[in-house]
Amino acid sequence: MKENILSWFDELTTFMRDGKLAPWAGVLPQQMQQILVDKEHGDQQRWLDALHSLPVIDEVVADLTAHDLRLSSDAISAEQQQQVYEGLKGLMPWRKGPFQFFDTHIDTEWRSDWKWQRVLPHLSPLKNRLVLDVGCGSGYHMWRMLGEGAYRVIGVDPSRLFLMQFQAMKRYLQSAQAEPVRADLLPLKMEDVPARLKAFDTVFSMGVLYHRKSPLEHLQELKDALKPGGELVLETLVIEGQLGATLMPEDRYAMMRNVWFLPSTETLLLWCRRIGFKNARVVDLNQTSLEEQRSTDWMQYNSLQDFLDPNDVNKTAEGYPAPLRAVIIAEA
Repeated sequence: MKENILSWFDELTTFMRDGKLAPWAGVLPQQMQQILVDKEHGDQQRWLDALHSLPVIDEVVADLTAHDLRLSSDAISAEQQQQVYEGLKGLMPWRKGPFQFFDTHIDTEWRSDWKWQRVLPHLSPLKNRLVLDVGCGSGYHMWRMLGEGAYRVIGVDPSRLFLMQFQAMKRYLQSAQAEPVRADLLPLKMEDVPARLKAFDTVFSMGVLYHRKSPLEHLQELKDALKPGGELVLETLVIEGQLGATLMPEDRYAMMRNVWFLPSTETLLLWCRRIGFKNARVVDLNQTSLEEQRSTDWMQYNSLQDFLDPNDVNKTAEGYPAPLRAVIIAEA
């Protein structure tokens, strides 16, 4: 019998019904029905089978402040350890992490903990905040946000594989505590989030802006999701250059087709100001290294090394400047 995966979102829908998220509660069940049932992905049942193969573990202890989001238990057997390993292998490729599921270490393509360490010192305290994480991947940063005391975190990312990876972590976290885990990943794009909710204390958008044909529309969507005075955390690809400088790739950028605009930091700050963000400032600038993004046993496809000029790591395969990422903090 197939699991009713729509039930994964029942507690969230109930939470949303009171307050500024009520408009979303009114459409969320239909959104999930259309995506997860009416348009079921060809690999969805295989991923569900892998998820269901993960054994129930007693006495789970979770550490959401550890760089690898550590799950441990003194009650786990060798057979269960093997089942965990095989189930998680069935959810490959793992791109954002790392994770430590008991004795299984998932060395993901991205060292997302490095990005978190660059961003964290510049954030307003997340304690008791309602947070939206746009383009959240498999939820690594969502768990780190909970580890910093966020009241609730909602992530949106259209990948259904990321949803299954997120659910693997959530199920073990749920067994480690009596109350519901206050984090939910929705297989949606930011465009699917109801407009002008003005509900969130903090909104993260990391690694999304350059995938949008209209970056200003994305910035407006982010601003409209925030409460007045709420905080935007924006991370995106940029180029070196003066005010007004912007790179639009001819076709691909670092082998990616869906890259549209890479502004200079001054141009990006201007975009933020024009949308109405206040006190927009660059808090970090970092060129992605071959140590931060690479192929691993858990993500065996091409990665950053294959996307760069083999003779010059400061250029992409197409000859553009290599990935340079800026973190912007601003207030609505």
